[in-house]
Amino acid sequence: MHRRRCTLGLVRRLLLCAIGAIGLLALLYAHVGVSPSSQVANLPDSYKLPMLDGAATVLELDKLWKPPPNRDYVPCVEPSRTYTCKGSSVFASILTEEPRGYLLVHTNGGLNQMRAGICDMVAVARLINATLVIPELDKRSFWQDTSNFSDVFDEDHFINSLANDVSIIKKLPKELANATRAVKHFRSWSGIDYYQDEIASMWADYQVIRAAKSDSRLANNDLPPEIQKLRCRACYEALRFSPRIEAMGKLLVDRMRSYGPYIALHLRYEKDMLAFSGCTHDLSPEEADELKTIRENTAYWKVKDINSTEQRAKGYCPLTPKEIGIFLNALRFPSNTPIYIAAGEIYGGDSRVADLQLRYPLLRNKEKLASAEELEPFINHASQMAALDFIVSVASDIFIPSYSGNMARAVEGHRRFLGHRKTISPDRQEN
Repeated sequence: MHRRRCTLGLVRRLLLCAIGAIGLLALLYAHVGVSPSSQVANLPDSYKLPMLDGAATVLELDKLWKPPPNRDYVPCVEPSRTYTCKGSSVFASILTEEPRGYLLVHTNGGLNQMRAGICDMVAVARLINATLVIPELDKRSFWQDTSNFSDVFDEDHFINSLANDVSIIKKLPKELANATRAVKHFRSWSGIDYYQDEIASMWADYQVIRAAKSDSRLANNDLPPEIQKLRCRACYEALRFSPRIEAMGKLLVDRMRSYGPYIALHLRYEKDMLAFSGCTHDLSPEEADELKTIRENTAYWKVKDINSTEQRAKGYCPLTPKEIGIFLNALRFPSNTPIYIAAGEIYGGDSRVADLQLRYPLLRNKEKLASAEELEPFINHASQMAALDFIVSVASDIFIPSYSGNMARAVEGHRRFLGHRKTISPDRQEN
């Protein structure tokens, strides 16, 4: 019995020694790293500074900024050999030699909602063989933006680049200015049969059809591949911003690039978004009441009674600026990372962004990168200001949206089209 106790004691000591040795090796492995000099040399000087708070090693930084593989996917927008120009017999049941009438479009929503709607209406015009009149931008939304199509987009480029697909004109012919027109709310998420049968049949009685809103959304499933390609050509090639916006956007990108690789953070924390979604986490009772009042007084927002706690648990709310700072820190981005804030006025002002600013001092936005004189032509035009954010976000090394709204999806899609640029989307749902 005594010998057995001695043997067991010896085994225990050996096991403890083995465990201790393994733990020591793991500790050394976690805290000692050697980075090839070539990787250090390829990083900007700002990223060779000592890291704070146990921040990432150079090797980890390289991995953070590395774009994802494209897996051999490439843009697919060019028409196939079977696709012929407008007036052809690709859709023989509906297309004739000449357009049958005119399609007027009243867009609705913010910039990216309008962009998506315009691309859909280009495809609809093709399907019903209509001449598309340059769409009218939404001037009645929350932002009260008076911009016309040509203020935001390159109108001539839009018309010319789609000339082989759809007839597009700037204004309805004068002789039809007072013609009776059909005002139609297109059924949402409809496919080709709906437009070719129900909508196109209206040409028998009307020369002008007006789409009351543009976000009816053409169905994604079961559309001919050529129509899908047309939507992509409209979105990624034809719908280019106006020369003035493009020039200012490039200037902002160049100024961000002067800091090195940068993150574009779509910080969706503006008053309108919080009021619409009913997200009041971490806000004061007074702020929550203000947002509720805005929601109740906005007639075209249908849902009035919203449980903020449930919204947040389901992932329907944006991360707060403070949470975004914690998220970036958890990903081990160093404190000297340049970050461009793509957003309107943050609800709560500077105090709401204070924690994020403390963690990442190199926070920049349009107002910090450009002078008041440079931004003056775009001020008070929400769509034009959003277009500048869009350009800087698409060009960024990493794009991070705090909310998966229209802007986030549009930017992410555009970045994939241009070469699978890196996007990091936080999971906002409570597990």
